[in-house]
Amino acid sequence: MEITQYLDSTYLKTPEQSGLSAEETLQKVYELTDEAIANHFFEVMIRPDYVKEIKNYLTSKNSPVKVGTVIGFHEGTASLEDKMKEAQKAIADGADELDYVINFPAYKRGEIDLVKDEFIHCTQLGLKNGKVVKWIIEIAALTDQEIASITENIKHWAEENFDSKDFSKIFVKSSTGFYPTENGKPNGATFGGITIMLNHAGPLPVKAAGGVKTPEDAEKMIAMGVRRIGTSAAKALIKNEKVSDDY
Repeated sequence: MEITQYLDSTYLKTPEQSGLSAEETLQKVYELTDEAIANHFFEVMIRPDYVKEIKNYLTSKNSPVKVGTVIGFHEGTASLEDKMKEAQKAIADGADELDYVINFPAYKRGEIDLVKDEFIHCTQLGLKNGKVVKWIIEIAALTDQEIASITENIKHWAEENFDSKDFSKIFVKSSTGFYPTENGKPNGATFGGITIMLNHAGPLPVKAAGGVKTPEDAEKMIAMGVRRIGTSAAKALIKNEKVSDDY
């Protein structure tokens, strides 16, 4: 199975998180982008600060690689106004895809209307600008029942508010890769979590982010129905090299 066109090659660490300088971090983003061009990955997934520069770089290379970025990352608790502003800037800078972190803490508290409101407004903004929108639900923070219910709600909200021709542009995504877990519990995609998402998301597509360590894992996820895989080790994955424990 050819997995390259399912891969969103990802680098989302800030200089503070990685211990690198700003210049070294930008160099990492360029290396990621060059790898994506060379290996025909679908997309690079990067922080908003780099979108404009990397979009221009890809355009200069006549590359079909898409640019995705994250909104409200990584806690998901930013206000609707802040998420909209961040998304509007990313759109202006040339982002092709917007990966919003849903306000999962609010969802867990039962503030469903707040989460529904941000879903509708932020999805609307993306779609009217021709963008793909993904909603990160952060499965490591949720029980299996919560994974099922939030995925089901996203599906219903999409069906109630958007045209069916746009459903392929509204993803449910598993993870940020930054959620702190205890006792070695995975903070990315798991086969169990993805199975629940797939059972409740249809007709919306699902993205598995983090946790995919081998080509066999990737192929199994794709065979299950996953439409996109986010990984910080895309090159290692396709070359069947050791994948780190990072996202």
